[in-house]
Amino acid sequence: MKKTANNPVQRTPERQDLRKRTKDFALRIIKLCAALPKTADAQILKKQLLKSGTSAGAHYREACRAKSDADFVSKIEGALQELDETQYWLELIGEAEIMAWSRLESLHEEAGELMAMFVTMVKNVKAKSDRYRKNSVIPHPSSLIPNNHG
Repeated sequence: MKKTANNPVQRTPERQDLRKRTKDFALRIIKLCAALPKTADAQILKKQLLKSGTSAGAHYREACRAKSDADFVSKIEGALQELDETQYWLELIGEAEIMAWSRLESLHEEAGELMAMFVTMVKNVKAKSDRYRKNSVIPHPSSLIPNNHG
């Protein structure tokens, strides 16, 4: 698939890998949530973790279908928010001693790695947009008004 105005992200092996990686992350979150105890506090945290941990991949997939660079950035930033929230819920589960940190740590690290990749993507797209703006000449609006010389 070629890069077009309607699809600012090219299909690359890295993109496919990230689709798989975010899906695998979501599946690991689902499995972890299934293993949480049935206590009231664990179930509340489970619901929050399940939402945020599975949403990041959905946001990424939406970004892959973005209609513009701005749309892409917005959706990736949504994924970043979900991943940050996922780390928060994992930290609470560990610090509340609902589950051993050893079972949570690799998911916490994976969320951090995904966040780092998404931050880089956002920075690259914003830098590209800035370069485009700096290199393009945008006419002053007054120059667009037709001259009526008699």
